[in-house]
Amino acid sequence: MNNPRLSIIMPAFNEGAVIYDNLFETVSCLETLGVSFEIILVDDGSSDDTLSEAQRAAQKDSRIVVDANFQNLGKGWAMKTGFKRVRGEVVAFLDADLDIHPGQIGILLEKLDPGQCDVVIGSKFHPDSRLEYPWSRKFLSLCYLVFIKLLFGLPLKDTQTGIKLFSKEALDRVFPHVLVKMFAFDIEILSIAHHYGFKIAEVPVIIQFKRGQIWGRINIRDIVLIFIDTLAVFYRLNILKYYDRELPTIERCPRVSIIIATGSCKHTLIESIDACLRLDYPDFEILVLPDEPFEYKGAERVKVIPTGKRNPGGKRNLGSREA
Repeated sequence: MNNPRLSIIMPAFNEGAVIYDNLFETVSCLETLGVSFEIILVDDGSSDDTLSEAQRAAQKDSRIVVDANFQNLGKGWAMKTGFKRVRGEVVAFLDADLDIHPGQIGILLEKLDPGQCDVVIGSKFHPDSRLEYPWSRKFLSLCYLVFIKLLFGLPLKDTQTGIKLFSKEALDRVFPHVLVKMFAFDIEILSIAHHYGFKIAEVPVIIQFKRGQIWGRINIRDIVLIFIDTLAVFYRLNILKYYDRELPTIERCPRVSIIIATGSCKHTLIESIDACLRLDYPDFEILVLPDEPFEYKGAERVKVIPTGKRNPGGKRNLGSREA
């Protein structure tokens, strides 16, 4: 497929019961927009069958791309993982539960006008928004909005709604500086974009809250961590001036082969592979040399080469020849 105009990054955690249908619901909606697209589903270490159900959908439609973090690393990591696969000139964020229906992406696309705005976000507090939302979540959103206004003074009424649209140019500039992995990802990426002078517009949304619990997946510990991470973003932006620093660049990025010599498939091996896959480097492969075959799903960069019983030096020599 030629490079699409629109890339959708969809992070998912324990959505196995609905992700197959939700992916094809999204495909159906995007087809009506008349633009070429891809959907990049990133499974963030789900403990259910989210990954296998997403892969089943991808087998039926090549416009669905599946990637995975093999631990639950948080929304920020999932988005950064997905962004590495992006090929479109416009990038949308969409929550996998479809509390916000993908049919609303068209409204954001209409608003994204080069030269007029670079980012379009859905806003729960837009006067035309319609919310079927528990009072507790409305209260939390309002409290967080006040907190954000006091700290950052952003000209926005909302930062947390799970549908956003960016020009690829804006994300190319912003994403390398994003540090928040678990909580406060949205406020970090929007505060950086605003700080860099990208223009942000808000549009109304329709939200139908589908989770049975009144708090959804948020608990008291999460609320505390959100506030801590938000304060950390404020510190980096206004005191440390971290986002004003020029990141080091590599003029030439040679392909790198990472060789992992191991005896058996242990939990530490999976952790090592997962950590390598999170490297912020554009071109590398991982060669795993265990005694016996094993399957590592969801990562094209990983090649497993069973060696039988060999010492570590012999395995590394074999890996060097395969590199």
